[in-house]
Amino acid sequence: MSSPQSPVGEHARRSTDSDKQPHQTDGVHRSHHIDSGLDVSEDANEDIDQLDMKNISLDDRQEDPSKPSPPAISVPIPITPEREYAYAQEPASTPTPTPKPYTKPTVLSASVALTVNTDVAPEPGLETPSQTDSAPPKTPTPDSAPPMTPVANGSTTPGSSPEKPNVHRQVRSVGPSMLEKVISKTRPTHLPPKNKVEDVKHLKEYEEMMERSRAAEQHKKYELEQRRLARERAVEDSLHIWKREVLPNWKDAIRKPRIRQMWWRGIPTRLRGEMWINAIGNGLAISKDSYKRCLARANRALSSGSFPVETLAIIEEDIRATLPGLHIFHPETGPLYPDLKDLLCAWVVSRSDEGLGYVKGVSSMAGMFLINMPSDDAFICMRNLLERHCMRSFYGGASAKDDIEAYYRIFDTLLADGLPKVFFNFKQHQISPSQYLPNWILPMFLHHLPFEACARIWDVIILEGDSFLYRAALAIIAVIEPRLFFPDRKELMEVLRGENKAALEVARRSGLQADQTARYEQYGMNEEVLWAEIMGMDEWWKESTWSRLIQRELPDV
Repeated sequence: MSSPQSPVGEHARRSTDSDKQPHQTDGVHRSHHIDSGLDVSEDANEDIDQLDMKNISLDDRQEDPSKPSPPAISVPIPITPEREYAYAQEPASTPTPTPKPYTKPTVLSASVALTVNTDVAPEPGLETPSQTDSAPPKTPTPDSAPPMTPVANGSTTPGSSPEKPNVHRQVRSVGPSMLEKVISKTRPTHLPPKNKVEDVKHLKEYEEMMERSRAAEQHKKYELEQRRLARERAVEDSLHIWKREVLPNWKDAIRKPRIRQMWWRGIPTRLRGEMWINAIGNGLAISKDSYKRCLARANRALSSGSFPVETLAIIEEDIRATLPGLHIFHPETGPLYPDLKDLLCAWVVSRSDEGLGYVKGVSSMAGMFLINMPSDDAFICMRNLLERHCMRSFYGGASAKDDIEAYYRIFDTLLADGLPKVFFNFKQHQISPSQYLPNWILPMFLHHLPFEACARIWDVIILEGDSFLYRAALAIIAVIEPRLFFPDRKELMEVLRGENKAALEVARRSGLQADQTARYEQYGMNEEVLWAEIMGMDEWWKESTWSRLIQRELPDV
């Protein structure tokens, strides 16, 4: 095999005929001296500078076989290669067989495999890997490799054997990543790194600190649970007081401070319905037969098809969202589903006489009453509770728009007095009470608080009146106050709706099941935490302030 070609490529051909004698010029002799590494004088350099490169024929050069090949010419010659690489030249007399197609699988990613077809026929005079027996073929470098043409996954070229692509699947790593292994958790990234000993020491202290924090959180939850159990035992132990002192003499007993304190701690579950009926009263003088008459009218309308279809669809949708965690109002399996639907239809008929329609969210209120009392008593309590001015305004629709705006101003005033930082941040991001307060008041907090906390809040709302609605709303804001300083309005609204993604993820990692009826439970809000805030408001909450604001904003009430 002949020696490798010089850098001039295919344009510098050497003659293999021994009978031809090359014609050497003076310029070529000088160039040969330069290539041989000899010391050329300044005169020789001047002659080389004057050499006309166009008159030199590279085909006229001849190398002496007995001498070693000189190094490449250092004078740059602009040459445009016809191919990106080529194998060593073979004598012209050797036939060039057709190379076998070569399919090279190339994996570009873990899920996509592309096959590269390098089936390119070599030009005459160029050897291929199959033609070389005496020497291994020249391995193309990345810079000289031919361009690879991607082919669809699984396709093969004609004449090639099918080869399964080497597909590497991504395996989810277990444990810390490579970045987590080298990054310091105890030093800001903009500071120089710590030495190994100091970093290990501080990392150990960091882990101990996190462990103490988790232990403190668990201890706090344990204390709250013990406090709840102790309160429930105290409520059950006071059952005989409720039966002997409160029920027989309701109007006189409720004026005693001791009885009111008992009421605030919670009514026993078995007496809750009876105490609610007494506290709400029947100012509208509705008879128990009124429920039966309204239900009969609703059934006739449903049978004749005169009942509004849109209203019926809203009722069905509202029932599906009523305390889903309890599973007692489920349309297919819930035992109280028929009673709830009848109660809502009768309520719609009774309101139609006043020109009012159905309000979405009232299904939760009706369900709470049905859990604690029969349907006819629940109907009377609903009608009388919603006749209170604040609730009537929120359920009154467009006709009560002015009154609702007045209640929004009252809440803003109370928020500015009790939680001025939250009030200022809400004003900065243009968040008004109209964007979150109706979602709390219409279902009376049943969509956002745990059921036990709502039952206790209902006890005091029924006893104290509309003012406690606002006090409970302010207590909710006080509990989630650390989350209400985000500089982003969208994130603030997500927190108020109970849809904050970060809080949901933390709750999921903690094993807390998401419940649409207790959206604020993911914020750590439970009965004991909420009531701690309510009782802590005694320092600044005054009923006289509420009365003064009502007289200022709603003088006709």
